[in-house]
Amino acid sequence: MTAYSVLMPFLPRRPEQTLPYAALVHWTHAERLWQGQALMVEPHQGFAYAAGAGFRVPVGLGVTLMPLRHPYEAALQARSLAMATGHPVVAGFGPGARTFQQSLLGKPYRSPLSLAREYVTAVRGLLDGAAVEVRGEHVTADQVSLPPFPAPKVEVGLGVLRPGMARLAGEVAEVAISWLTPASYLRDTVVPALDEGAEAAGRARPRLTAMVPLALARPDRTAAELALAGSSAHMKAPHYVDMLRRSGTGIFGADEKADAEALVSGGAFLSGAPDRLVEQLQAYEAAGVDEIVLNVTGVCNSYGPQAAMEELKTLLALLA
Repeated sequence: MTAYSVLMPFLPRRPEQTLPYAALVHWTHAERLWQGQALMVEPHQGFAYAAGAGFRVPVGLGVTLMPLRHPYEAALQARSLAMATGHPVVAGFGPGARTFQQSLLGKPYRSPLSLAREYVTAVRGLLDGAAVEVRGEHVTADQVSLPPFPAPKVEVGLGVLRPGMARLAGEVAEVAISWLTPASYLRDTVVPALDEGAEAAGRARPRLTAMVPLALARPDRTAAELALAGSSAHMKAPHYVDMLRRSGTGIFGADEKADAEALVSGGAFLSGAPDRLVEQLQAYEAAGVDEIVLNVTGVCNSYGPQAAMEELKTLLALLA
């Protein structure tokens, strides 16, 4: 059965801003609270703050960016978060945009796929208590290990947009994490690639988590405006543009309003009356998605965090 989770719909500037969303997960059937990479209140610290305030809930990091931390630091932070919350953690990683890599490292990664293989393999080994030795093109670790200590499980995830990374996730990750991906694209492209990678590695297919931007239809809203408000940065990123074009979504980058309308018509942004929205979410379930993360960033950016919270409450009640 597909689980439903919630995404922090904005980047917190104070750790206490995380608390209402942690409380929402605590008091509803939502599976976990997710946050992507943030450069204000960093998600590990925000989630630990919520746990210290009494809201110890399952959390997901979707995704943190590999250039920011060595795999040892990544494994240590993820396990620390599991110990702080008392719940399993999904620690998702991704290489980030080439411009971000260039800014931090002096040049972009030659092969994001090679990086991801080395990185995820090292993090998983460290979390499993192994003495990890990697001398790869991108990652070096010389017989390092984490001090053993009981902790809830950390599942290592990989951000997945295109077939190559999906095949790799099938081989080495426990969770594949997608963002802005239409259900049809997941069904026809991502899931088969996950299966292919898992079969090659002789293992079960990893769970698939989809971050789904959406909004209920209301008289004062238009779906395209909300899609643009919540996804404008992704619509400019080359790796997202490439994925959306592969999915058949007619996005071209010349006219952001037209591109936002294409997100809606192409099924990358969901909108409609309650019954219609539930029907669209069921298409993700049918596509093989194990966890759907409700992303109401467009509502938050347009109408504020209180409106976003009410939207999430309504959606969770519909999906209960």
